[in-house]
Amino acid sequence: MTIRLDRERLITTMKEQAEYGATEGGGLHRLALSEADREIRDWFVDQLKTAGLSVRIDEFGNIFGRREGIDSDAAPLLVGSHLDSQPNGGIYDGALGVVAALELVRTLNDEEIETARPVEIVNWTNEEGSRFQPAMQGSGVWAGAHDLEQEYAKTDDDGVMLGEALDDIGYRGDVPAEPTTDYEAYLELHVEQGPVLAEAGADIGIVTGIVGFTWGSVTFRGEADHSGPTPMHHRRDALVAAADLITAVRRIPGMLGERTVGTVGYVDAEPNSINIIPEKATVTWGFRDPDDAIVEEAYRRVLAEAEHAAKREGVDFDTEERMRAPAVTFPDQAVDSVRKAAETRDCEYLEMVSGAGHDATHLASVCNTGMVFAPSEGGKSHSPDEYTSWDDCYEAATVLANAALELAADGGTVK
Repeated sequence: MTIRLDRERLITTMKEQAEYGATEGGGLHRLALSEADREIRDWFVDQLKTAGLSVRIDEFGNIFGRREGIDSDAAPLLVGSHLDSQPNGGIYDGALGVVAALELVRTLNDEEIETARPVEIVNWTNEEGSRFQPAMQGSGVWAGAHDLEQEYAKTDDDGVMLGEALDDIGYRGDVPAEPTTDYEAYLELHVEQGPVLAEAGADIGIVTGIVGFTWGSVTFRGEADHSGPTPMHHRRDALVAAADLITAVRRIPGMLGERTVGTVGYVDAEPNSINIIPEKATVTWGFRDPDDAIVEEAYRRVLAEAEHAAKREGVDFDTEERMRAPAVTFPDQAVDSVRKAAETRDCEYLEMVSGAGHDATHLASVCNTGMVFAPSEGGKSHSPDEYTSWDDCYEAATVLANAALELAADGGTVK
């Protein structure tokens, strides 16, 4: 049995969600637990209720909608993604996965299909990690990778605690932030966020796993002084040390592997004045690779490079690893279901490892997990230029829906 989604309804719903936190450039600024996030959460809950789903919100603000199956005691199938965005990001990242999950249950309702097991759809809190860190925070708490109280205490750049922000938008629920039952599987649709599928002319990507990664920061502490009278050999310039580390992060991947990537995405200098030698500079690092041993080696090397940079400039330094996620390989069951759905639709597909982290990283420790990728034109993401055609959105959503239908029927029959 196969199902076809309502293409126009999918498009309309994608455009509708993009109005919450919309930017003038056609992008999305919907940071976790912001007012725009509250608005999209209210919208999502309303969509769940309109579709006849029972709604529950857990202690970390993760929102679930449940459609009962023939056997209400069977392990549910979970489908979803996230609705928060990067600062001035794109309208597809995360949101397409949530809308596709919503369109799945709407279509099941339209066709009066009863699945053997319950189907639940979810919006995870703070996948992006842009306002509060780490990324994939809500799914991480739910899966037991993070401690609830410790994550409540995390603060944003303005000193607002996450727990307070949850209360401010009214989405600290009373259901435990943990699996309250066994789950059969989790499926997630996402845009690729890279150029591979588009360059290959593939319709979808079948994700077989996710790279491991390390995120962290180094803070150099030197001495502020006047930029004119201070001779060069008397300077202890924190920003020079930071600049040395930035170039090292660029070089390290080339020493380790073809799939290794490294990024410095944040720099902050104090006092940040044209006429003062910087006394403090903080930079972040991020390394990713499918091999956890290579990620560990990148981490070791960035610490060594920080020490060398500090010695060269005569400054002090400290480091913090803010997040470490192991590489994940998805089990055959969920991947096979996606592959079968793609082949049934005669899709051109590539099997690939995701270079970005997703909530599926944490869900893989809970149940069978699989992902579908839609092509990203030009590989653009985390930007208003992010673009996936409606045809590609629809194709990926339809593959997701049919893979979900097979998994939801496992252990019983679909009426």
